[in-house]
Amino acid sequence: MKGQCLCTRVVFELTPPIPDIYQCHCSLCRQVSGAASNAAMIISAAQFGWIRGQQDIRQFATDSGFKSHFCAHCGSPLPNLTRDDTAYWIPAGLLRESDGINVAAHLYVDSKAQWDQIATQAECFAEMPDPDTLNQLLNSSRQK
Repeated sequence: MKGQCLCTRVVFELTPPIPDIYQCHCSLCRQVSGAASNAAMIISAAQFGWIRGQQDIRQFATDSGFKSHFCAHCGSPLPNLTRDDTAYWIPAGLLRESDGINVAAHLYVDSKAQWDQIATQAECFAEMPDPDTLNQLLNSSRQK
């Protein structure tokens, strides 16, 4: 499965199995996406590869450790390594195809915007669940 930024200068590829996605409703994700939530997935670093455009990636990071990678040309958010360098955070909107991918979880629902209406039946968490719980949930449909 391939993904790309809006201008197509940055392209990446994911190898199966592809996990489901989560939507994070925290204030940082709302600000970085400009939307009610940020839809993303976490995939093992071994399943991720850059095809082209790494030289076009820029980064912003806060003092607290929140980071955002983006295309220097079109501004699209881009995948980046998790803090422990074992997995990649992948913005779901960059994927060229989405067949079989579902929203498995909503995170930080206690801090969602007042106007945000969560429309799926995915599991909701007041804040961030522990990594093992989230990973199991995002990969549960692949284990069936």
